[in-house]
Amino acid sequence: MFFTSYEFIGFFCLLIAVYYLIPKKYQWILLLAAGYVFYCAADPRYLIYLLAVTFLTYLGALYLEKSFAAQRAYLKENGQQMDREAKKAYRALRGKKRRRVFVLILVIVLCILASGKYVNFLISNLNGILHVFGSEGRLSFVNMLFPLGISFYTFQALGYLVDVYHESVPAEKNFFRYALFVSFFPQMIQGPISRFGDLSQTLWKEHAFQGENLKNGLLRMLWGYFKKMVVADRVLIAVKLLVGQPQVYRGAYTMVIILFYTVQLYADFTGGIDITLGIAQTLGIELKENFIRPYFSKSLKEYWRRWHITMGTWFRDYVFYPVSVSGVMQKISKVTKKTLGDRAGKRLPVYLASFLVWLATGIWHGASWNFVVWGLLNWAVLMVSEELEPAYAKFHARFAVAGRWYYKLFQVGRTFALVSVLKLFDCYTEASTAFRMLGSVFGADNWGIFVDGSLLQLGLSAADYGVLALGILLMLAVSLAGRRESVRSKIGRMRYPVQAAVWFGLFLAVLLFGTYGIGYDASQFIYNRF
Repeated sequence: MFFTSYEFIGFFCLLIAVYYLIPKKYQWILLLAAGYVFYCAADPRYLIYLLAVTFLTYLGALYLEKSFAAQRAYLKENGQQMDREAKKAYRALRGKKRRRVFVLILVIVLCILASGKYVNFLISNLNGILHVFGSEGRLSFVNMLFPLGISFYTFQALGYLVDVYHESVPAEKNFFRYALFVSFFPQMIQGPISRFGDLSQTLWKEHAFQGENLKNGLLRMLWGYFKKMVVADRVLIAVKLLVGQPQVYRGAYTMVIILFYTVQLYADFTGGIDITLGIAQTLGIELKENFIRPYFSKSLKEYWRRWHITMGTWFRDYVFYPVSVSGVMQKISKVTKKTLGDRAGKRLPVYLASFLVWLATGIWHGASWNFVVWGLLNWAVLMVSEELEPAYAKFHARFAVAGRWYYKLFQVGRTFALVSVLKLFDCYTEASTAFRMLGSVFGADNWGIFVDGSLLQLGLSAADYGVLALGILLMLAVSLAGRRESVRSKIGRMRYPVQAAVWFGLFLAVLLFGTYGIGYDASQFIYNRF
């Protein structure tokens, strides 16, 4: 039941009607039931993974909280009879037990994620190693389920467990309330990845009907459908053809692929998030923004602060910070300072922690080497940029271009080009193919495709290109207009006839220009597979 299916539209309309008609104290129960119905509609077997992750993290968090409570109670009762060393030893003993349970659950949950996503990737690499060493034996691939959005709800549940372990949030005692946190249906299959401390503030509250929430939420959903069905699914037709035949569409076509896929990914992912946030708003529930005009970034570092924000902050808080200050990194830093100097000793732990983050980010995106290479290329560019900071500072000190409009435009264009090129490793399932396609640009002899009508042979007519151009210009205009205040807020202050015209125009655009697949269901969202 994808967001773009008629079944979902019916499901959502029924849910909204019942949600505001039933007693408010039962609203969260309805959302819990809706989440499981929504997920079960894809495949009932997926519930095995969802329930396993939910139960394990729920029980683990309860244990951790009870352990902390028992420790505080013991010290309160017996602390006066204990000296400082005894208290320290007691805390260390309790902490060691908690850490063992925490790590055990962490490993089990990650194994659940791996079993649904990475088993065959591991088998494929083991077979490659066996072949290198001359072995004729081959391990058979496993026919495992690949549940929708498993990475999203697993990371959300693990983030909660880590927060309880660090006493950042209290453990939720009510299992069904916690189950709703993990299975809140709008964000299950493509994010954003919510934190318990944020989402719990609105998820279980009683929500009275507010026309403003419904109006703004539906408008955001409609905008998401426009980006998905009018832009993303239209350009997808050409992307599939181009990427599916790399031996044919090389050279100058690579530039077309880079541009088309960049447009498709942006419109698809941000469109899906707009629908997600719009659904939540109609229910009176607040979710974190996941994008803040990423293609206006002036550096790759800034881009990753604006793109898929909740994933980036998850890796920063739960991987980068713990690893960079760990005991192992402190030892590495100490040795490096002695041998290479203070500067290297300070920076090496940061670079190593960043390496692990980007390796994990690549693997999170997909169980194949192209994603690993994509992640590590992002890391390499970011680290080189960090090392070149002194050179940048000298350049800006000598040439007063910082802040000038033309230099900002150059920075934005440079970052957009870099990000788009890196996306080639997302396009192709093999990293070697992506490298070959990129290399083919430099020896291209087919630049005439841009003027000889070849682009009209990619499944898109002249009218399709016209719709795409208008759609891209509209997305650009909305991004520019929403720099200080959301366009929805601006529309909300307009006269009702103007608001009605905007609504009707957007709805008509989706209805008339939306690209529909077999059975009149648009293509599923790209990030559903993660």
